[in-house]
Amino acid sequence: MAYEKSLIIIKPDGIQRSVTGEILTRFERAGLKIHAMRFQKVSVEMARKHYSDHVNKSFFPTVEKYITSGPVIVFVVGGLNCVKKVRTLVGATEPCSALPGTIRGDYAHQPYAAPGEPDDKPIRNLIHASGTVGEAEQEIAIWFRPDEVVEYSRLGDEIFAF
Repeated sequence: MAYEKSLIIIKPDGIQRSVTGEILTRFERAGLKIHAMRFQKVSVEMARKHYSDHVNKSFFPTVEKYITSGPVIVFVVGGLNCVKKVRTLVGATEPCSALPGTIRGDYAHQPYAAPGEPDDKPIRNLIHASGTVGEAEQEIAIWFRPDEVVEYSRLGDEIFAF
C-alpha cells in the first residue's frame, strides 16, 4: 500500500445545500489527512483547465455552467490507497447509481427533465474526486502550488506508517 493524495471538489450544490461539514467529516473519519483547502468561485478558465478532456464534448457547456455557478471547496486529502478509498466514499458518478452510505448516495439529487423538456441538465453529484493517482497529481497541480500542499504529522500517523 502506498501513501497517495487525491483532489476533492465540493461543488456548488454541496455548498448551497450546506452539507460541506458532513462531507469533510467523512474523509477525516476514514483516516485521511487534509493537506490543502480553499473556498473559491471557479472561473471559466479554471473550469476549462480542470475539465480539459471534456471541453470539446457536447455536454461541456452544461458542466461549465454548473461548476462556475457558485463557490466550491477544493481540497487535497492523503492516505494509504487514498484514491481508491476516496472513490469508495464518494460513490458512483450517477447519483441514482450511488449506494446508500456513500456521499453521493446519501446527498446527491439529480435534477430531471420534465416531459417535453430536453434532458441536458448537468449531473449534480455534489463532489468531484480524482479517478486515478496520475489524474490526482495533475489536478492537484492545477488547483494548488506545491508550497500550498502542507505535509505534517498527525496524532496516530505512526499507526498507519505515513
